[in-house]
Amino acid sequence: MAKLQNKTDIYDRVAWGIVGAIALLAIISFYAIWIAASNDSTLGTPFKAVIGQAVWYILSIAIVIVIMQFDADQLFKIAPYAYALGIILLILVLIFYDRSSFVNNGAKSWFKLGSLTFQPSEVMKPAFILMLARVVKDHNEYYGHTWRNDWLLLGKIFAWLAPIAVLLKLQNDFGTMLVFFAIVGGVILVSGITWKIIVPTFIVIAVLGTTTILLVTTSWGQAFLGHFFKAYQFERINSWLDPSGDTSSGAYQLWQSMKAIGSGQIFGSGFGKSSVYVPVRSSDMVFSVLGESFGFVGGVVLIMIYLYLIIQMVMISFDTRNAFYSYISTGIIMMILFHVFENIGMSIDLLPLTGIPLPFVSQGGSALIGNMIGIGLILSMKFHNKDYIFSTAGDF
Repeated sequence: MAKLQNKTDIYDRVAWGIVGAIALLAIISFYAIWIAASNDSTLGTPFKAVIGQAVWYILSIAIVIVIMQFDADQLFKIAPYAYALGIILLILVLIFYDRSSFVNNGAKSWFKLGSLTFQPSEVMKPAFILMLARVVKDHNEYYGHTWRNDWLLLGKIFAWLAPIAVLLKLQNDFGTMLVFFAIVGGVILVSGITWKIIVPTFIVIAVLGTTTILLVTTSWGQAFLGHFFKAYQFERINSWLDPSGDTSSGAYQLWQSMKAIGSGQIFGSGFGKSSVYVPVRSSDMVFSVLGESFGFVGGVVLIMIYLYLIIQMVMISFDTRNAFYSYISTGIIMMILFHVFENIGMSIDLLPLTGIPLPFVSQGGSALIGNMIGIGLILSMKFHNKDYIFSTAGDF
């Protein structure tokens, strides 16, 4: 077993760049939630809202510390159990879902115990990433990259995705399903599958997506897609295509978000100032708080923090030189990237509205825990990287 020479070794094995980025995002989160709660009585007092988020952060940090103790071999072994637990939770939520949440948004995605709610699909994301990394590593270890074997790997990947897609469809949670597709897309790109398969596959997906959007713009197209999508999903797409069309109903949330962000202009309205009401501002529309307070400059700074976080994760992945870790980090990076792109995009009408939160900033425990589990997996890569562990000869 590896032995540390001195106390500084542990310090050197922690990815402080990632820790610092998460700390900055936590501070931004506390500020945004404070401002949102100050203008929305349904969130309780600002102090209570911030303390609630701080508690989730403390719990998440404890989980990260535990995950950091697992090395690649241990993570490889627990991947099937994590995946199975996630599937069980996705099944149970279809039975014991929060009825009030279902009435409000039509989704059976949340457990509720008293005042606490939890979305199991959030912790399913890192569990799926672990399982996907194991499947790809196993396949590449025992099969060469031939045309037939690459198609076989692609089939395996979608076979493990299929149960999740079905369960999320039953939950009416299309937004979360898109995150899993993004994760799969990223892992496929680094899996070694030939581009002769990847390019046509992605072209087909792009054509299907474009065709779906075009169908939504016609009445007969919506009638056809009505077999696959709910009415509120069409409403969200319509508000995306024409945000000024019905600002008193379906497009109200998006229109208010755009007004808030637009009012911030270049440098923002000022620290702690907010004059535009935006529904669900502490979670889904949290970017509107920052856009109003700090303007375009503040939005760019936030995006740069995320970019720095992503770069730090990529660097650690390269340093490990471990295929299993590389697949894990790719999945986590795609998960966080998609969350950031979708949340900010929907806040400024670049993308349709979904219930996808802004990582590490939006209010909510389940999303924060899911993302922090991903961070814990990344931190474990450096913590257990042999380049950072000093041992006696023969310990490896």
